[in-house]
Amino acid sequence: MPKPTKGPRFGGSPAHQRIILANLATQLFQHGKITTTEAKAKRLQPLADRLISKAKRGDLHNRRLVLQTVTDPGVVHILFADIAPKVAERNGGYTRITKIGPRKGDNAPMAVIEVVTETVEESRKAKEKGAAKKAEPAKAPAAKKAPAKKAPAKAEVVEEAVVEAVADEAVEAPVVEAAAEEAPKAKKAPAKKAAAKDEAEA
Repeated sequence: MPKPTKGPRFGGSPAHQRIILANLATQLFQHGKITTTEAKAKRLQPLADRLISKAKRGDLHNRRLVLQTVTDPGVVHILFADIAPKVAERNGGYTRITKIGPRKGDNAPMAVIEVVTETVEESRKAKEKGAAKKAEPAKAPAAKKAPAKKAPAKAEVVEEAVVEAVADEAVEAPVVEAAAEEAPKAKKAPAKKAAAKDEAEA
């Protein structure tokens, strides 16, 4: 027995729901991807995968079975001639659903459903790149620790500044000493001038 779908039925009757899903599948195969609500995308995905599986077989019987759902012969031709060869290597998972956030107005959760056209190898490479990008943030904290190793360089700069300050003080100290030596001479000079004045007066 097939698993029953969850949630309320689309439209007012089972026939109306079949028509809605058939129209969604037609638009999906015609445009490659469509934007719809998450509920409709999840309900459309199994139907689209079944139709693509029939298109991969490619015989007349399966073409007529697909035509019962997708009534546009042009879209059926696109499905059999373009989409089926692109997904020939895949054993399933022909469609992808991507959530894109709520719709403005009624806040309905929206999603994009698209036909997966890249090869299996390309998908694997994309997954490996994604895994590598996730691994890089784990290495990033180690890179952040590197500036901590540069802290001694700042300490060296501080030490050099202290050494320069001490050297400046050492240079200023002889200047002060020299000024101190000149000061007594200056004091002696006025004393000599006073003595010379006294002798002149005498």
